[in-house]
Amino acid sequence: MSVLGALAGGAVGATVLASGYRLAQELGLTRMDLPFLLGTAFSEDRRVAAVVGWVVHLANGLVFALLYAAVFAATGGASWWLGLALGAVQAGFVGGALVNVLLPAVHPRMGTPWSDAEETPLLEPPGFMLVNYGRATAAVTLLLHLGYGAIVGAFAAGL
Repeated sequence: MSVLGALAGGAVGATVLASGYRLAQELGLTRMDLPFLLGTAFSEDRRVAAVVGWVVHLANGLVFALLYAAVFAATGGASWWLGLALGAVQAGFVGGALVNVLLPAVHPRMGTPWSDAEETPLLEPPGFMLVNYGRATAAVTLLLHLGYGAIVGAFAAGL
C-alpha cells in the first residue's frame, strides 16, 4: 500500500469525478457542478469561483485519499474493490450529510429550506441526496464516487 499512490489516485479520481459531473450536466442528468458550487463559497465572480472551486475540489480529493489510505493501512491492504466500497460510503456521506446539511449551513451564497432570495440571488440548497439538482443526481453521485474510490484503491495498491 502506497500513500503516494493514494494521493496520485486522489488527484486523478477528483478530476474524473468533477469531469463526470460536467458530462452528466451536458447530458441533462443533473445540474450539479461541484467545483463551481464549492467556488461560489469563496467568490461571487463566476470565473474566479470556477477556478477556486476546482482547486478546493482537488484539495478535497487529496484529503479524502489520505482518509482512504488510513483505512487501507488499518485493514492491511489497498485494492480497487475496497476503494469502491469506501466510495459508496463517501457518496452517502456527501449526499446525506456533507452537501445536504453542512454546506448550506456554511455557504454564504446558498439558501436553506427556510430562506428566500428576496434581495440577493441564492444558490438552491441541494436537498437530501442532492435531488434538488435533478432526479438522477443521487445516482450520478453514487457512480462517480464509486469510480473515485476504485481509482484511489487501485493507485494505492500499485495496480
